[in-house]
Amino acid sequence: MDIDIVSIIIIPIIKILFIAHLLIIGVMAMIWSERRVSGWMQDRLGPNRVGPQGLLQPIADGIKFLFKEDLIPNHVDKPLYVLAPAMLLVPAMIAIAVVPFGDSISVFGYDNIPLQIADINIGILYILAITSLGVYGVVIGAWASNNKYSLLGGLRSSAQMISYELTLGLAIIGVLMLSESLSLRTIAEGQGSYPWKWNFLIHFPAFLAFTTAMFAETNRLPFDLAEAEQELVAGYHTEYSSMKFAIFFMAEYMNMIVGSAVVVTLFLGGWHFFGLENMGGPFWSGVISFVIFFIKTGIFLFVFIWVRWTLPRFRYDQLMNFGWKFLLPVALTSIVVTGTLSIVTKGNLLWIGIGNVVGAFIVVAIVAGMLAMDNNSKSAAQSTPAAAPLRGLDAVE
Repeated sequence: MDIDIVSIIIIPIIKILFIAHLLIIGVMAMIWSERRVSGWMQDRLGPNRVGPQGLLQPIADGIKFLFKEDLIPNHVDKPLYVLAPAMLLVPAMIAIAVVPFGDSISVFGYDNIPLQIADINIGILYILAITSLGVYGVVIGAWASNNKYSLLGGLRSSAQMISYELTLGLAIIGVLMLSESLSLRTIAEGQGSYPWKWNFLIHFPAFLAFTTAMFAETNRLPFDLAEAEQELVAGYHTEYSSMKFAIFFMAEYMNMIVGSAVVVTLFLGGWHFFGLENMGGPFWSGVISFVIFFIKTGIFLFVFIWVRWTLPRFRYDQLMNFGWKFLLPVALTSIVVTGTLSIVTKGNLLWIGIGNVVGAFIVVAIVAGMLAMDNNSKSAAQSTPAAAPLRGLDAVE
């Protein structure tokens, strides 16, 4: 039996190396973009000294971390302390394995090479399972640091995960119901080339809920309660320095890149855009589809930076209330409305999209009204003057 070594071994290795290097370059680009975009938003200069327009600043930062003294405090649990950064970085890197970053390409006589490391039929379950492991890196790093500020950051991260993880899973159920598949490639292909058929319009409330939960997943503002420098010094990585701190830093940006790629695949049509992905023959169509996916992911990464420098941090109780009382009901409503209308309207996407928006609006209005009534009753109870204590003969009687 002849075994095609190139197709079975060499091409997958090339794709793995390409994506791994692309992630690392993406982290460097995000470090530069974060500083330059925030400088532009705040009408100030970002890094502009190291290289043209400061492009070599991420390399300078990496060299700085490499040459910093790697301190391990005496009071930490050393095995767990060293293990924690890797437990945060590795899930961020391997989660990208099932994300399709383009259609397929034909090169060097090999046809229809999928631009995806592994197309497994439970791809979305793989994503949810792997990304949920990242919180262990935060919690273990906080616990191993033997520092009260770090411990509080780790506890916040675990409670935060409980608040958004249900929404993260439930918000995509409607997408899975209509696509009838758990494969990310099938979901992307099912959306087609035109934006009015993409899932972000059909499942708009679920799209907002999933995106919000993704912000919490990456510990980014306004959900960076695990760090919260005004309250917890630096939170779970207070005791880390040198490359161990840099690994935490890299993991956050890798999670942003993977999260943006997943949102693009599930809700924004993947590599499709008005049929441009089909132009240019078997080679150039693959290149164009990759460029389209790359641009969409870059735009969503800009939204990450934009939100960070626009919104203030949520209070801890606000995050819990927002996750349980608003995001979760919206995600559940999306499931009910999508399932009902897909049967009643025989899969009419327009009516399903309208029904999802109306259903989410009604649920949010009801929840907000109930919370307002509860707050009013508490305020009335607090403002009611207490009865004056009885004195003298009145007390005796």
